Amino acid sequence: MPSRSEAAVALFLLATPAAAQDVDCAEAVTQVEMTYCAEQAWLRADEALTLAWGMAIEEARAIQSALPADAPVDVEEDLRAAQRVWIEFRDRACTAESHRAWGGSMMPMLVYACRERLTERRTQDLRRFAEEM
Repeated sequence: MPSRSEAAVALFLLATPAAAQDVDCAEAVTQVEMTYCAEQAWLRADEALTLAWGMAIEEARAIQSALPADAPVDVEEDLRAAQRVWIEFRDRACTAESHRAWGGSMMPMLVYACRERLTERRTQDLRRFAEEM
């Protein structure tokens, strides 16, 4: 069950515009525009993460196929479990960061900016896994 602070962040995130018309993120001035632009940046980062995730899963499967058939490991499941834990970490860490602006209109923007930053880092990690292993 989400805490009261997590519920408050969720309500703020739901209050952001689903779509904005004619918002120039390079010139965003109002809090609504800045929040919208932060959300869009996070969504782009999330798309890149999805692509990297696909590459990482393929590599996990390749690693698994190179192991002996009786190896007591499941590389793909380990990667999936790590991703689930990472998502929990990202969401909680970003909720914590957003508390700098508790109750303010800036709170959702801080969540999105944090999610973008952490998602970009995770994308790099997944790409590294897919390419170096």
